[in-house]
Amino acid sequence: MKIENFFSELKRRNVYKVAVGYAVVGWLVMQVAATIVPALHLPDSLTTAVVVITLLGFPIALVIAWAFEMTPEGMKRTEHVSPNEHIPQWSRRKFATLVITIATLAAALAAYQFVRNKSATGSPSSPSQKSIAVLPLVNTSGDPNNEYFSDGLSEELIAVLAKISELKVIGRSSSFFFKGKSSDSASIGQKLGVANLIEGSVRKQGDRVRIVAELISAADGRSLWSETYDRELKDVFAVQAEIAKWGKVIKAAGIKGE
Repeated sequence: MKIENFFSELKRRNVYKVAVGYAVVGWLVMQVAATIVPALHLPDSLTTAVVVITLLGFPIALVIAWAFEMTPEGMKRTEHVSPNEHIPQWSRRKFATLVITIATLAAALAAYQFVRNKSATGSPSSPSQKSIAVLPLVNTSGDPNNEYFSDGLSEELIAVLAKISELKVIGRSSSFFFKGKSSDSASIGQKLGVANLIEGSVRKQGDRVRIVAELISAADGRSLWSETYDRELKDVFAVQAEIAKWGKVIKAAGIKGE
């Protein structure tokens, strides 16, 4: 088949129209999937599956358009259709109107997706400076049995700070979610919605305990205040109560406590 005849056959068999129509409709289908799947909280894999199936269907549609033709009697294989047999075709105006309509719908959905994603990833509002989260103090004693002491001290500090009405303090369950996880301060501050973080470590050795505490700015990880406490461990609860009165922490956070 000569190249001129080949392109003539593509036009006669409506392969061009099928290609354009399929591309526009496929784009619309993918945009609909990208909009509906997140809205219904469906798995993201569903959107991926729609895209893959749509792309795989494109060459199949072209092969069908080449191998089969529509006749007044229905679809027939090309070799069974005589050259003089009438094949109903849409006018260029109708076809162009359909393509433009579908393309407009797809473009509108794409614009909606762009605006929604931009809003979702836009700069979040800065949390109040009067907000703080106490991250679980790390047990550096090497003895897992001392874990209760470091956790208890963290909980005690959360309880004391929570009594300050003008200070937003994140609760235990949210703060302890980051226990043992290596996340940067900016990410933690953003997820918890606070401007300040307290982190530190607890080390017990014999009847002595060393507690290192640091107040940092969640936005940039800058240290605002730090202190090291060395105490005798005669009464666990007395030590917890003493360390939990961290007035310097509250002052460094810009809060006027009682």
